[in-house]
Amino acid sequence: MPKLVINTLIMTNKFVEELRWRGMVHDIMPGTEDQLNKEMTTAYIGFDPTSDSLHIGSLVPIILLVHLEKAGHKAIALVGGATGMIGDPSGKSDERNLLDEATLEFNVSGIKNVLSRFLNFDSDAENAPVLVNNYDWMKDFTFIDFARDVGKRITVNYMMAKDSVKKRLSGEEGNVGMSFTEFTYQLIQGYDFYHLHKSHNCLLQMGGSDQWGNITTGTELVRRMNVGESAKAFAMTCPLITKADGSKFGKSEGGNIWLDTDKTSVYKFFQFWINTSDEDAEKYIKIFTFLDKNVISNLLIEHNENRGLKILQKRLAEEVTTFVHSKSDFENAQRASRILYSKSFKEDIKTLDEATFLEVFEGVPQSEIAQSEFNEGLDMIAALSAKTNFLASNGEARRALKENSVSINKEKVNESYLLTSEDLINNRYIILNRGKKSTFIIKIV
Repeated sequence: MPKLVINTLIMTNKFVEELRWRGMVHDIMPGTEDQLNKEMTTAYIGFDPTSDSLHIGSLVPIILLVHLEKAGHKAIALVGGATGMIGDPSGKSDERNLLDEATLEFNVSGIKNVLSRFLNFDSDAENAPVLVNNYDWMKDFTFIDFARDVGKRITVNYMMAKDSVKKRLSGEEGNVGMSFTEFTYQLIQGYDFYHLHKSHNCLLQMGGSDQWGNITTGTELVRRMNVGESAKAFAMTCPLITKADGSKFGKSEGGNIWLDTDKTSVYKFFQFWINTSDEDAEKYIKIFTFLDKNVISNLLIEHNENRGLKILQKRLAEEVTTFVHSKSDFENAQRASRILYSKSFKEDIKTLDEATFLEVFEGVPQSEIAQSEFNEGLDMIAALSAKTNFLASNGEARRALKENSVSINKEKVNESYLLTSEDLINNRYIILNRGKKSTFIIKIV
């Protein structure tokens, strides 16, 4: 991208101003906004390799970096191969378990793959994003050198004044103190900022509001290890995302909502956003999408005219699913969602490919029946009980059928019905229902 275009972007799309109306600024150090409005500025965010993937809580820092790049600035994504060996104590009431090197290396590789989906680290643009691993500069740093060059610059009093340290040492909420290992975390993260400041002219560190203490330690270290203009360093954080009902953001009944399909299916990911409350959707549409202010304002008006249509949630699910996965993945998930409530379910469900079908019915109990037992037709009593154990006994199966509460592929059946190949979805699946809430899958093998 030519330099002239970058400068125009900075002047017309002010980064902090954009984040403010979206509700994405929590703390900001004086002078940060002036610096960002003045020239192309390099900023970084760190990602903790506690897993080999990232969940939707990590979407906020990812989106921050994308906004930064869109505004013409240079983004650095740091994967904490070194800091991951210690574990960030911020917001934690007890010591983290240490990961071995093989696990950390695996996790770092996985996170790099995730980040590469959102930031083009191979771009040749002047403000092309950069991916770094702090293990590369920490691995040969001896303890003696670190103590002399870094530890000497920051007092223990300064470090103990940080909230992440004070809360752990206070004994409140079951806290069990803090090891020297975790106590030094803020210095190591601070040194990351100094290193990137020196090697990449990085002037800004960003992160969640729980990182303010660690980030400001970094700005302090940059100032104390440099002089004059070369000592400039800035900090900015975004709010931690919460849900209106007080429950933890990013979790469903099945656990975390991940950004990789091998951990969270696209359909389940899509459903998480569709099922967002009205109050949360009004906040999330600004944070998790790149829609502009006018579009969002119009969506809010349209949504509030008839909340039952879930206009806001549908657009939120579309934008985020497309951003994290793809347009076609979104369309498949949307189609699957519509089919579940379709009046022609039996025919429509057969149009889903097997992968999407399995995503839709992820976690639903199932039983396998041999093709040979199915060739001449399978009676309903056997299908409900003896062959599947969906219902506890033949007697319960008969009662359910007499109550007219049993469905095959969402169509009511009676005791005389025989299951045949005509009922198969993707040539191998049948959906059993008793009432509206009990669902079971028969798989023909």
